[in-house]
Amino acid sequence: MSRLAGKVALVTGAGQGVGQGIAYALAAEGAAVAVTGRTLAKVEATAAEITRRGGRALALACDVKDAEALARIVAQTVATLGGLQILVNNAQEVPLGALLSVTEDALAAGWDSGPLATFRLMKLAHPHLRGDGCIINLASPAAMRWDASHYGAYSAVKEAIRSLTRAAASEWAADGIRSNAILPLAASPGMEWWTKANPVEAAAFIKTVPMQRVGDCEQDIGRFVATLCSDDCRYINGQSIAVDGGQAYLG
Repeated sequence: MSRLAGKVALVTGAGQGVGQGIAYALAAEGAAVAVTGRTLAKVEATAAEITRRGGRALALACDVKDAEALARIVAQTVATLGGLQILVNNAQEVPLGALLSVTEDALAAGWDSGPLATFRLMKLAHPHLRGDGCIINLASPAAMRWDASHYGAYSAVKEAIRSLTRAAASEWAADGIRSNAILPLAASPGMEWWTKANPVEAAAFIKTVPMQRVGDCEQDIGRFVATLCSDDCRYINGQSIAVDGGQAYLG
């Protein structure tokens, strides 16, 4: 039997990359998945692929910076798919660059799409997650870099997400809700863009990955998330787990 049969998941930023890979993997384990993103055509393509593989999916357009849109997608997920047991906060606008070059607007967008959207969605989902719920929030190994140059703003918003995750794990475990964060290194469109824009830095970075490769969005990241959401990991709560081939050290 599939490990997530009968579960309903909501995944933000599921039109491509890591979010899409997670959605595919959750569906492969039997979950019905609401896939959300700013571009409806992209999440419709994700939903169509899940359906083609024999799964059940609901495509919903949503800008996670819009509080009303977040409330709407939670309500639509519950009404259409029959509940909500898994929440994956993946969508994120990325404020990269040196501190003197990152604008306040870029940092605000990173905050609104990251920690604030995560905070809002966790609270909106809480009544539905009670009893048998699982929250997966996406942080980043960029915050673990010894040289944080050009990654300070991005790391700041991602570290805020880790703090929210830990708080939810502490406060909501008694409600039957587990909360964990993953820090993935994945072959996402964002990673591909960064690699092309910074080939020398990217080549040097890959050499620091013990497994000498970047993870696959579905097979490496998505399947781990599916396992983390299953009863196989029912005692895992409040953790930050690097899914990165051993590149970051979280000790």
